[in-house]
Amino acid sequence: MTSHSTAPCRVTVCRGCCCGDPRKIPGVDHSAQIPRLRAALGDAAQVRASDCLDVCDQANVVVVQPSAAGRAAGGRPVWLGLVNDDDALDDIAAWLRAGGPGLAEPPGVLDLYTITVSRRVRAAVED
Repeated sequence: MTSHSTAPCRVTVCRGCCCGDPRKIPGVDHSAQIPRLRAALGDAAQVRASDCLDVCDQANVVVVQPSAAGRAAGGRPVWLGLVNDDDALDDIAAWLRAGGPGLAEPPGVLDLYTITVSRRVRAAVED
């Protein structure tokens, strides 16, 4: 088990009512997103699925939480919406392999995916 001081980044992929639903977002291989992230990240981050994160208009939603070192350096969770293509997954993985929130600047293209959510919604997934 990873100690608290060396805890890696954590990625939460919404798989609730709208995220991961091919009827809502056709043409996306939803079932491949989580395995693709896990393979691309290796030990750089833990990837988990979540029930609905209540940001359905932004499906597919991914939340990137900083590592322990990233949090100590001031990193905060980053919410990304409309993550519906492999290029976005590749950009997320590259950022996390470089250190993620607090330790590495995200690729500029991820600014297009960054969303702001209410405190109530954030509390559902953040520590």
